[in-house]
Amino acid sequence: MNPHLQLILGGARSGKSRFALHPSDEGSFEPKILLATATAQDEEMTQRIRRHREERGSHWKTVEEPYDLLPVLETCADSNRGLVVLDCATLWISNLLCGVGGKKLSPMEIEKLFEQFFQVLPGLKGQLRIISNEVGLGIVPENSLGREFRDLQGRFNQSAASIADEVVFIVAGLPQKIK
Repeated sequence: MNPHLQLILGGARSGKSRFALHPSDEGSFEPKILLATATAQDEEMTQRIRRHREERGSHWKTVEEPYDLLPVLETCADSNRGLVVLDCATLWISNLLCGVGGKKLSPMEIEKLFEQFFQVLPGLKGQLRIISNEVGLGIVPENSLGREFRDLQGRFNQSAASIADEVVFIVAGLPQKIK
């Protein structure tokens, strides 16, 4: 099955990106676009981004957008009948909440962006894989910003899962099909 919309969930460093970028059906998708939301704010993140680029290889086109994701995603999907991988929703939400790459948004403003995002998603062309962290399995964050982030991430994941054709949870590099 080649689902139009696939949600890939898991914890940090669980193997989500590797699964999304190197699936068994990888060869059936051309062209391939990675829509990256990460920003290189320090040396460690700069090295992580470089390593990810090398691992992807030259057959992936990379588009970077840390903040204003929806119009860029629409452009990528409309220009591409292959595969678009959004890596990752978690950093996008963090960027919005903390103001990275643009202005800082309130949780209510972010929720409105989510509504727009999930209205547009089903109409996009090609195959779309959304990578997102499952952050609700750990301890309750001790500060309000951490709790707001966790709650936003959880609501995003629930909404994405409700419209996704397929949901895969990655644990220790092992994919578990949820839906």
